[in-house]
This record gives sequence, C-alpha cells and structure tokens, in this order.
Amino acid sequence: MNKDGIISSADMVPIGNPTTPEIVYGFGFSYGYKGFDISTFFQGLTNRSFWIDPVATAPFYNNQQVLKAYADSYWSESNNDVYALWPRLSYARSANNTQSSTWFMRDGTFLRLKQVEIGYKLPDTVLKKLNLRTCRFYVSANNLFTLTKFKMWDVEMGGNGLGYPIQRTLNIGINVTF
Repeated sequence: MNKDGIISSADMVPIGNPTTPEIVYGFGFSYGYKGFDISTFFQGLTNRSFWIDPVATAPFYNNQQVLKAYADSYWSESNNDVYALWPRLSYARSANNTQSSTWFMRDGTFLRLKQVEIGYKLPDTVLKKLNLRTCRFYVSANNLFTLTKFKMWDVEMGGNGLGYPIQRTLNIGINVTF
C-alpha cells in the first residue's frame, strides 16, 4: 500500500465494513381473508463485516475438531490451491495462518424470515353447531430461512461458528374459546 516494495505492517489499512452493522431493520405484514390469516416478520442487517476467527476455529488446536469447510479446502504440498479456505492444514499452530487479512473477512449482511404464522378460524355457522365462541387452527415457525452470502455457519454467530446456532422451530396449535 505504501509502495516501498516491501510487505510490512506499514501496508496495513482499514478494510471491509464496520463490525457493528450500519443498518439493522425489520419488517412484516399480516393479511386475512375468509377465515384464513397469515403474518410474517423479517429481520436483517447490512453493511457489516466480520472476520472468521482463525485461532478459535484452527484445526487441531486445543483438541479442536476440523471444520468440514477446512477439511474440504486447504493448501498442502500435494494440493497447491492458492484459493483454499485454510492456508495450510497441520497439527502445529502457524502464526501465518492467523494473520488478520481480507482472506478471513466475510460479509455479515443477511435477511432472515424470523417468524411466520398461518391460521384458519372456523366460520360462525360451524362454531354455533359445536357450541364454541371461537376456534382457530394455526401453524407457526421461527427462523425458517436466511438469505446471506456466508454459508459456513449461521451468519449471526460471526467469526466463530462453533457455538450453538439459532434454532428453527415449528409449532402446530388450536385456540378454542367456549
């Protein structure tokens, strides 16, 4: 960067977007028609970068397992893939593998379908026959899908995907009032 022909700390410059997202947003909609209803909520953020933590995710370090992504894409003497995800797979820790750089920088932007619910309310004529005031059947789900460029693990986990991910849940139910 400083054009002296030597790669050194003098060549370090800011890269990527901030690690704190610049824009966090959410939106949803609800609609009902002839006893049917649907409601959704989407959540997302944009203009955020994060770095895969090469120390926390380093293969074999502190008895760490090897991530499938690293096992499938690493540099070695027999596999000179210059675009490999992991610089050099070995049992020994290498400072070269843990340098902060654009190599481990990822786009943290995402849009997640956070919540959706679909329901059906029985018509009044049926409710009278069953001697009920209300009866509604529903199916709801949380965290159904996420749109993101980052595919190694849940993008909200940031640089260390070895934690417990956000769970997808599905609920089926009935609300009855007598």
